[in-house]
Amino acid sequence: MEKTFAQKVKSELCEPRVERKCCAVAEAYGILLYCRSFSPREIRISTACGEFAERLPHLFKKAFGIGFDRLPEPDGAKRSFGITRPEKIKIIYDAFGNDMESPSLHINFGVIEDPCCKASFVRGAFLAGGSVTDPEKRYHLELATTHYSVSREAYSVLLEMGFSPKEAERKGNRLLYFKKSEHIEDLLTTIGAPISAMDVMSAKIEKDMKNSINRKVNCDSANADKVVAAAAEQMEAIRRIDRLYGIDSLPEKLQEAALLRFANPEASLADLALLSCPQVSKSCLSHRLKKLLTYKPEGGTGR
Repeated sequence: MEKTFAQKVKSELCEPRVERKCCAVAEAYGILLYCRSFSPREIRISTACGEFAERLPHLFKKAFGIGFDRLPEPDGAKRSFGITRPEKIKIIYDAFGNDMESPSLHINFGVIEDPCCKASFVRGAFLAGGSVTDPEKRYHLELATTHYSVSREAYSVLLEMGFSPKEAERKGNRLLYFKKSEHIEDLLTTIGAPISAMDVMSAKIEKDMKNSINRKVNCDSANADKVVAAAAEQMEAIRRIDRLYGIDSLPEKLQEAALLRFANPEASLADLALLSCPQVSKSCLSHRLKKLLTYKPEGGTGR
């Protein structure tokens, strides 16, 4: 089965290994605050991304020096990792300076002071609780967590990084989201997915080109409709003049314009101007054709 765009983004984010321990801790922090369950009793992280599943054990070993108590089945579609041993959970809480007795979770900004650690934190949050729509359909990237305080504080982290997400609530989750393609491109580049960012940019360029072509086609079609309508009105005026007064009643220059139009009923004004002999400008020919619409010979008598 072909990967979704969101899965491709997460796979790309998992390609580089985390070299610095501070960034490993920051990424793990983002994962834990946006994962399925992070409490003093249990840590549970679920994912359908194979690359993320491979990354997690190495990341937690580097960040905390511990392994998971429960590993997923190798052939499971949704892979779940768990930690339940109290001493391991305490190591993690202590690493972040979190109080295990506190009823709510908060971000310890001291853990993610450096720009590289902020980017790692957001990368972890996206891997655990993020999604992004295929840019060929629409532009939408979001981070979802059940922790209100975490979402509000993650909003501040993103502001410090130069991003301005929108906020919303859906089915008990607090969301931070982006709707503009350029904001999504910049965020993906910052957290380590430049190829995916280029895919968003390419989709935007392609959409803009298609829209531009459609506008031109619509404009050309509208202009063609105007040409046809104007020509039909002029032809009707010429027939009226011929029926009531005769074409010979027209002044020489108007007669030339009438005969030229009558011989070329579907030609545009520009084409008629080129066919005229002696050649006249478009504006001059337009003026003459407009005169035909209201023409009455002096005296106004018909045949």
